[in-house]
Amino acid sequence: MKEWITGRNPVFEVLRAKRRQVFRLWVAQGVQVKGRLEEILRLAAARKLQVEQAPRSQIDALGENPQGVALETSGYPYPPLDDILALARSRAEPLFILLLDLIQNPQNLGTLLRTAEAVGVHGAVLPLARAAGVTPAVVSASAGATEHMLVAQANLAQAIAEIKQAGAWVVGLEGGPGAQPPERVRLDGPLALVVGNEGEGMRPLVRQSCDLLLRLPMRGQVDSLNAAVAGSVALYLAVQARTAKLSTPNP
Repeated sequence: MKEWITGRNPVFEVLRAKRRQVFRLWVAQGVQVKGRLEEILRLAAARKLQVEQAPRSQIDALGENPQGVALETSGYPYPPLDDILALARSRAEPLFILLLDLIQNPQNLGTLLRTAEAVGVHGAVLPLARAAGVTPAVVSASAGATEHMLVAQANLAQAIAEIKQAGAWVVGLEGGPGAQPPERVRLDGPLALVVGNEGEGMRPLVRQSCDLLLRLPMRGQVDSLNAAVAGSVALYLAVQARTAKLSTPNP
C-alpha cells in the first residue's frame, strides 16, 4: 500500500532512515530550494528518486501544512516484537519499551512516539485494532521520529506476557488510588511503560497485567493530564532514573 508523507521534517526523516520504499517526490512549483528542502533533494538524488514539480494546491491537498513537499512511499514497516527485544540485547541495555493501549488521536500518538524516540526507547507496541496506527498524520505529528522507531502491532496482553518473560517490569500509568507516586516505583531497570486510552485509560485486562501502577503527582487545580503529556513525563522520569543508575558508582 502506498501513501503520501508531507512536511519537510517528516519527508527528510523518511529518506534519511531508509526503512521504506520511496516512489516519487513532489516539490511545489516556485519554492525556494534551501535549508531542509535542499537536504531532501540531496537525499533524493542519492537514491535516484524521481522529483517532480507540482502545483502547490496539488501538494496542499495531501496533508496539513505540507510545506511544499510530498513523498510517495510504501506503508509503515511494522516489525515483530522480537525485533524490539533483540535491539535492547544488541545494545546491552536494560529493555525500555512503550506500550500504548488504544491511543486514538494521531497527534497524541505522534507526540508519544517522538518523545519515546528522543529518550532512547527500544520500541513501542500498539494494539492490532481500535487504535491509531502509524499513518502519515502520525508521522507528521512525530516530526518524522516514527521512521527511527521500531513500532510493533500486537495483542497487548500477549505482548506484556512476552515482555515479562524477557525480564522487564510492566508499569501502567494510572491516576487511580491504587497507583504509586514516582518515588515509590522503580523505573531504572528493564521497563515497559503502559499508557492508556485518552478517555478511559487502560483496559481492565491490560491494567491487571501490569506489575505496578504509576501515578503522576498533581498539585494544581487540574486533576489530570493529556495522555501524550502524561506519557511523555513518565518516559522522562524513567530515563532520569536510568541515567542516575548508570552514573552511580558500584560500591
